Amino acid sequence: MKIEKKVLPGYLDKLLSGEKSFDLRLADWECSVGDTLLLREWDPESKSYTGREIEKKVTYILKTKDAKLFPKEDVEKYGYQIIALQ
Repeated sequence: MKIEKKVLPGYLDKLLSGEKSFDLRLADWECSVGDTLLLREWDPESKSYTGREIEKKVTYILKTKDAKLFPKEDVEKYGYQIIALQ
């Protein structure tokens, strides 16, 4: 399955360079090994897509509720997912 998600400019640059090979997301959506993430660059200032994007294959998923990066209510409801990309 192909899943489209927003990605902020700095993170897209690291994915494009190969420096970043994982993605941390709120686990409020389903994702499986073998899926493809279409990560489209989103500019939060202009509230629009920039046109830059990258596709990455999901190779591993780790779900957890231990990190403190999102609102507590969302973490309680969904947990986290750390997504290894190839």
